Amino acid sequence: MNSFIEIPGGVTAPQSFTAGSIFAGIKPTNKSKPDMAFLFSTVPAVAAGTFTTNTVKAAPVRVSQANIRATETRAIVANSGNANACTGVVGIDHAKRMTKAMAKALGIKERQVLVCSTGRIGVPLPIEKMEGAIAQAPAALARDGSLRAAQAIMTSDTHTKEIAVEIQLNGKPVRIGGIAKGAGMIDPNMATMLCFITTDAAISKKLLQQAISDAVECSFNRITIDGDMSTNDTVLILANGAAGNAPLRNGEPEFDRFQSALNKVCCSLSRMIVEDGEGVSKFVTVQIRGAKSRQDARKAAEAIANSTLTKCCWFGGDPNWGRVMDAIGYSTAKVREETVDIYYDGLIAVQNGTAAATPISKLREVVANQRFTITVDLHIGKAEYTVFTTDLTTAYVEFNMGE
Repeated sequence: MNSFIEIPGGVTAPQSFTAGSIFAGIKPTNKSKPDMAFLFSTVPAVAAGTFTTNTVKAAPVRVSQANIRATETRAIVANSGNANACTGVVGIDHAKRMTKAMAKALGIKERQVLVCSTGRIGVPLPIEKMEGAIAQAPAALARDGSLRAAQAIMTSDTHTKEIAVEIQLNGKPVRIGGIAKGAGMIDPNMATMLCFITTDAAISKKLLQQAISDAVECSFNRITIDGDMSTNDTVLILANGAAGNAPLRNGEPEFDRFQSALNKVCCSLSRMIVEDGEGVSKFVTVQIRGAKSRQDARKAAEAIANSTLTKCCWFGGDPNWGRVMDAIGYSTAKVREETVDIYYDGLIAVQNGTAAATPISKLREVVANQRFTITVDLHIGKAEYTVFTTDLTTAYVEFNMGE
């Protein structure tokens, strides 16, 4: 039984957090949509996060990686419409100017501000317009501003991604809320996405980093849409202790409950990202069982989930397990062909490495569904791994042909 309940409010569900958005004109023609998001803790907070593993890192990633080392973090400023990536020293200066403008507007220190950007790569920010918009942040911030902030960070997303949960810790109600964006360039090891999480739990900065790293590993690191990794991927969490619970300690049941709730928030947001994938028509769960090691299980799962061939045949309603077998074989995971079993929603398609007796028509019925699970049992160990992925559609290709 879950020890938490879902509640409304997103990142402003936890106490002493405000959020909001504004139109800065980053893309002047897109006047119907806010393009800057603000998040603020009205009381001191600590922060932790994970960032893209891409060698090419956007300017805001580099600035936030430096600022997150500060003892306290109070605010996040983010924009859509421009990634501020591959913009050289000018990009670094612009990212710092965003944090400086936010700090000035809120009366806090520049190091207490984290910055994120998402959008087209290689184009300088219209920083003067953005600084003017950031100056209006105090008026835009509100206790019910989570949804507006979620809208402002959307790019190719078709809908907002928001969730909040409440748990009891030391007899105190503690809340965790989150918003995210992401629909394309999604691959494990920090998919191309932004995610901002807040909590009013009392927790140390070190333990908060452990908690978010573990949560990301079982959520955002297990999703893939197209196998592409972005330059701007960021997950940030702020904790301000406003709930008044006794500070969480590693190894105690209260921390385990907090971790479970945080995992819930991250897993829910990660699934929303996959379900909102560009041109997606199928949500596919890939499970590997019986692998020699967890690393091998992950290699096999990701090979299947990222294969262009498997994704195209899923779009066409073709179970074509041969493509699944092929992906397993080149994954570099330890595999014995003669022990492999493959299932489609529990229907066996391959037994001991060869075709099973299940009629192909039955397998086609499974792949025709909008959601289905492919399970592969390697029968050479006990390790398991699961990845959430999608099909690859003509709509995806058309969307990414360029403006």
